[in-house]
Amino acid sequence: MPVASIAGLAVLALLVAAPFGLPVFAMTLLNELVILGLFAMSLDLMVGYTRLVSFGHAAAYGIGAYASGYILLHTELPLPFAVALAAAITGIIAIGVGWLCTMATGVSFSMLTLAFAQLCYAIAFKWTSVTGGSDGLAGIPRRAGPFGIEALTTKTGFYYFALACLVGAFLLCRALVASPFGAVLRGIRENEPKAVALGYNTRAYKIAVVAIAYALGGLAGALYAPFAGFANTELLFWLLSGQVLIMVIIGGSGTLVGPILGATFFMTLEHQLSSYTEAWALFFGLVFIAFVLFAPQGIWGLATEWLSRGKAPAKEVRHG
Repeated sequence: MPVASIAGLAVLALLVAAPFGLPVFAMTLLNELVILGLFAMSLDLMVGYTRLVSFGHAAAYGIGAYASGYILLHTELPLPFAVALAAAITGIIAIGVGWLCTMATGVSFSMLTLAFAQLCYAIAFKWTSVTGGSDGLAGIPRRAGPFGIEALTTKTGFYYFALACLVGAFLLCRALVASPFGAVLRGIRENEPKAVALGYNTRAYKIAVVAIAYALGGLAGALYAPFAGFANTELLFWLLSGQVLIMVIIGGSGTLVGPILGATFFMTLEHQLSSYTEAWALFFGLVFIAFVLFAPQGIWGLATEWLSRGKAPAKEVRHG
């Protein structure tokens, strides 16, 4: 079994065992980390595999959070169904977003995604009867699961639910990028005119990947609403879009695992720096610049490079 797979299983085992050894505060941070890891991984499908750089991915997170919060507040749907429905709603909306944004390429595409996110922010701010305006939606419950399963109402039960969503989304994304669909996405990333010349409708593929990425980002937002108990306009703000893009770049784009590591690094460093200084963003900016200049492959790229170096001597001894 590859070393990376063994390490992944070990990390998963630790995450499963975490509620039995971590205090309540640490579990709260870990739960948020799992949700942010899912959010960052969703963006990697666009940025890392298709080279569709989005400056407005917070729209997916915010729409998912508001949809989940509204459903849980105004219906009797069990929590898993409400979360799944919110993710589906986000993905359906994203089809229109993808159709519009893919009319442009490069920086123009990025700016259109930013414009859509800011439009959603303005709508959430003004549509008080549905979104609560600047106050947002408060008191979002963690409703029981189907058949009256009460475990999801507890912090530990909800953590396992969020972890299951992350693992399931990762397996789905891994299967997706390993499929012929994923091969076309990589072809678009490397040389879109060549993909067009081979007969592929590249715009249709880009719309599809935008919809999938937004649906998974909406899933993360749909989990965050009952986790935090509220949804507000900050979840749609451009600053969150920038932060998740940083997570993808620092972790290693085009890897799926990297963005999850990037989210872990971002959240841990933010927590540590903010406990010492209010200017934590300044120091984090310096760290980000260092990664871009000296380690553009990201944390996962550095880790795999280090592992490959460790294997090299052993191979040389065998051949000798």
